[in-house]
Amino acid sequence: MALDGTLLRQIRHELEGVLIGARIDKIHQISREEMIFILRLPQPTADGARSVKLYLSAGADSPRMHLTGASFENPKAPPMFCMLMRKYLGSAKLLRLEQIGLDRILHLIFETRNEMGDLIELTVAVEIMGRHSNIILIGEDGRVIDSIKRIDDTMSSVRPILPGVRYTLPPAQDKLDLIDCTPQQVEERLRQGKDTPLSKALLAAVQGVSPIVCREIANYVFTGDDRVISEMTSDHFDRLRFFLARVIEMAKNYTGTPTSVIDSRKKPVDFSFMDIHQYGGMMFTRTYPTYSQLLDDFYTQRDSIQRMRHRSADLLKILANTSDRIARKLALQHKELEDCADRERWKMYGDLISANLYSIQKGDRAATVVNFYDEQQAEITIPLDPRKTPSQNAQKYYGEYRKADTAEKKLRQLIEEGQQEAEYIDSVFDALTRAQTNDELSAIRSELVEQGYLAPARDLLPKKGQGSPALHPSATSPTTASPNSGRTQQ
Repeated sequence: MALDGTLLRQIRHELEGVLIGARIDKIHQISREEMIFILRLPQPTADGARSVKLYLSAGADSPRMHLTGASFENPKAPPMFCMLMRKYLGSAKLLRLEQIGLDRILHLIFETRNEMGDLIELTVAVEIMGRHSNIILIGEDGRVIDSIKRIDDTMSSVRPILPGVRYTLPPAQDKLDLIDCTPQQVEERLRQGKDTPLSKALLAAVQGVSPIVCREIANYVFTGDDRVISEMTSDHFDRLRFFLARVIEMAKNYTGTPTSVIDSRKKPVDFSFMDIHQYGGMMFTRTYPTYSQLLDDFYTQRDSIQRMRHRSADLLKILANTSDRIARKLALQHKELEDCADRERWKMYGDLISANLYSIQKGDRAATVVNFYDEQQAEITIPLDPRKTPSQNAQKYYGEYRKADTAEKKLRQLIEEGQQEAEYIDSVFDALTRAQTNDELSAIRSELVEQGYLAPARDLLPKKGQGSPALHPSATSPTTASPNSGRTQQ
């Protein structure tokens, strides 16, 4: 998932049609790496809006810039960089947007007045480069006024970003610009490069394309596959040149389609400026009217899922611990049940001793008698406690039999209840992984509190020594059927 240079070019073109001539009304820094510019438009949009929100992010996992309709909570006290941006850009007018080739750098050039009242131009550089992303305010003299991330010499000896330092662009990469090159030039570069899979070779050779675009090109060339360059035939290179020409045309003429890739559970996976077919039936795609709507919806959904995952982390841990506890308990009960399988032998020993009381003496350590339960009437040796009388030895074996018989009945009941509880926990776990709203998460949390897995005030496991809830046989899924609230000691 990457906002590549070609998609940024589409965003720039889209923003130019809306923002040129707009003036900054408010500036907010909603987090350490995120900012919102509220701009008053020179003329209302098609839906009558007089102002828009421009979102800028230098976050390592989601660097981007686009219009947004989302609502954000501002900190009570604005950070220093936000105060500085307000000082320099208050009421500034956006003159133009400039992209450096197909690099992921967009410059917003504003017209404003200095302390002397003279018109000057200031630049906000939005650098979308993964963990190196930044938002930089540059003065008319080309020097950095400040940045949302300061980069000193200990962090980068090549390109420090500090107040007063002259702003320089990142070192240029030895890649072909997708807009300025031809399919033939790309083919020649691939033939001269390393013998790697086509998608990786394209990523290394062409500037402005992300991994998903490179994989899509390879998917078209090899019809659903990705092979190394040495395996490409003349037909493959023909297909490559044809598809590259289409991609270049889309990039040049802004004829791409804002497309999002989502999985079967509606989780956003990736996005691009072109149709995506590489996933076949494993993924779905959704198109948007604008790139801003694409990115706004994509990251809103992704952030919501991450927040849900964070909020549900404690519940997942509790369910996992409970599931492990139930599994260990069931394993122990099954072992005890196996030990009860010898109960018939204890009864047989008692019967044989009772039938041979006359031939057994106190003090004997064993008794060898005819086993009348055996069709062959074979002899059997029964261990005895020499401290007990023959009758007491028989009663001991009868006692072992009754204890094993009672234990087996109780164990089978406990195992059945444990299996029902395990199924219930699995159903809650499944519902938790599928929860997409805070209401669904709250309902699951409330049910776990009701069933005794969570304390009402604090999300804690039941105290040591407490039993598990007695389960109703019909318990199948949370919020619809659940164990009885009563608890039994097991």
